[in-house]
Amino acid sequence: MHHHQNLGDAAALAGMMPPYETMAMYEPPKPRFIFKMPRVVPDQKSKFETDELFRRLSRESEVRYTGYRERAIDERRRIFITDCRKGYAELSFVASGTNLHLYFNANRNPYAQEQECDFEKERSKVHLRSSFILNGVCVRFRGWVDLERLDGVACLEYDEGRAQLEDAQLCEQIESHNQRMAESKRIYAHTPPQDAVRRTGPAHGPGMGMGTGSAAGPPMGW
Repeated sequence: MHHHQNLGDAAALAGMMPPYETMAMYEPPKPRFIFKMPRVVPDQKSKFETDELFRRLSRESEVRYTGYRERAIDERRRIFITDCRKGYAELSFVASGTNLHLYFNANRNPYAQEQECDFEKERSKVHLRSSFILNGVCVRFRGWVDLERLDGVACLEYDEGRAQLEDAQLCEQIESHNQRMAESKRIYAHTPPQDAVRRTGPAHGPGMGMGTGSAAGPPMGW
């Protein structure tokens, strides 16, 4: 009796067979739910009207082309015009120092519409519009840039139409997440806690049951 029990203990210690307590405590992994970070805040219009940054950017103010500052002015003019025709531009609101990478081409900006980069509206100027999400709020850049000085005037407007679309997507995302969480709670509502699993583990033979009510006999082999 001493010989066989010692062999079993040695095998368990050597990792050849798991201890009974470890087997009883095993629990299948629970599903993990990843909640994608929302693109917009819950109340976009309120933030646009009350946030200090948006309040400053919503007023028409000076903007300036910021690309290739180390190049000569003639080269910067050519690059700016070429980039605008390709569908993008780097501009900055001078007063606040807010830098924006604007996209006008539908291949780069899913919100792009026609005539968002217009060289024909006014002589020696380009008129620009670009819709995007800034700090969780759907906005529209609207302004113009002088092609000689590479500066101009612009502002940000609240994009009501795009905001409604993003709000609908946000509601769907939250609802889907809540449904997954509710389903997870329903599935695992009756899963026994680890303490209960540990107390009701499998019996180890006559007189050695670990469950409640098992007959406790004297230790064997001691």
